[in-house]
Amino acid sequence: MEIMLAYDSSRNARIALSSTRELLGTLKPTVTLISVVEDVGSATSGADDLFEEQYESQKADVERAAAELMADGIDARVLLAEGDARKMILRATEERKPDLLVMARHSHQPDNVPLGFITRRIDALVEEFDHMTFGSVSAFLARRVKCPILIIPTHVNASDIKMHDAS
Repeated sequence: MEIMLAYDSSRNARIALSSTRELLGTLKPTVTLISVVEDVGSATSGADDLFEEQYESQKADVERAAAELMADGIDARVLLAEGDARKMILRATEERKPDLLVMARHSHQPDNVPLGFITRRIDALVEEFDHMTFGSVSAFLARRVKCPILIIPTHVNASDIKMHDAS
């Protein structure tokens, strides 16, 4: 089984990695971790330095995640891309043709910061506005990829996610 996992080393991506390991690890899949470094959007030399720093940091993070999978006996590969995450992940699925694309549901909630009632409501409005105007990465890919896609909810712990028999 070939799995492609969108990985940006965020809290949500780590949840998707953990969920993939727990839910699908016994199948001994080959997991390709795709990490997309997005352009900083400036033509200055400072922007080039910032991009290079981001690229090296993201590369180290995704390689560390691949090493975790390999330590669990799961064959892992790293695919680094530069550009728009939506388009690069879509292109990678078209070229590599995985059996399954796994990704976390995006959230505007910062890592490890509890939200109050008002903040949760504002967060929900911002997320809905983003979805209506630009579309999230997962929503974009869910409409376009030709392989099955598993979008991991990030409001729960990976250990709380269980596979259910459809019968």
